[in-house]
Amino acid sequence: MITFPSAPQHVLVTGGTGFIGQALIKELLANQHQVTVLSRNVQKAQALFKGKVQAISHLADFKPNTPITAVINLAGARILGKPWTAKQKAVLRASRIQLTQTLIDWMAQQTTKPPVLLSASAIGYYGIQRQGDQTALTETSPPQAIFMSELCQDWEKTALQAQSYGVKVATMRFGVVLGQGGALPMMLLPVKLGVGGRMGTGQQWMSWIHLEDLLQALAHAWSELVNNPNAAKAYNFTAPEVVTQEQFVKTAAGVLKRPSFFPTPAWPVKLLLGEQADLLLEGQKVIPQALTQKGFKFKYPTMRSALEAICG
Repeated sequence: MITFPSAPQHVLVTGGTGFIGQALIKELLANQHQVTVLSRNVQKAQALFKGKVQAISHLADFKPNTPITAVINLAGARILGKPWTAKQKAVLRASRIQLTQTLIDWMAQQTTKPPVLLSASAIGYYGIQRQGDQTALTETSPPQAIFMSELCQDWEKTALQAQSYGVKVATMRFGVVLGQGGALPMMLLPVKLGVGGRMGTGQQWMSWIHLEDLLQALAHAWSELVNNPNAAKAYNFTAPEVVTQEQFVKTAAGVLKRPSFFPTPAWPVKLLLGEQADLLLEGQKVIPQALTQKGFKFKYPTMRSALEAICG
């Protein structure tokens, strides 16, 4: 069980019906926390959690000044899939930045502010890293002037506005999250079919984290905000071992006992996905410095240990 700050707490969660959100809420409920989910689909949220959560479609549905102990903001439209047209970029910004701004505006109106805001971001904040560059990127590494980086920058800046109302804020820069769901099943499918192999050069960095470690890291960041006046304002939610895409495929093939010698050229990926192909063909070597400096211990620090746990 994940160790959150002591119960009972009343937690507001956005993005609660997503892959990470569902796992988080199950752990919050197991810790006896009261959970309210902000969701466009109230019926889906209530059904997912068997009526154990309060589900609202608008923050105005709260009774005035309902006391909230923590806000965990995970909402955001899926970034990989649809081409990044101007329309799709606007959708991605609205689902992250506009929704976060709505949260901040709601906080501003409350007589009693939520003490803590934990807001999602992504390691896309750092842009892309040249292949062969061994530089480890930490929370203080600079962003870049490309779309995925600017999206994360604006998302974080919006969340940090809550500090002006006395709310303690931490942004969580997620790497690739591995678990029973999310992106991993599709990542493993070619390997399971025996046609796995490197993508492009295969030397692009892959910074990742096991879902269970992500949830414990979230609990750690929450506790730090509550108890440490000098708590970090940004955390890399990535495992200490960074692998190349080729190493990931070979490790997965070893765990699944399948071959891994069918490469995917870069050009069809670029043709199909355009600008967002960088998410697959480029990468970043991101390390969790803010977590490890505070003594955080990963249950799954290596790719092999994570995949063995997930794949059985």
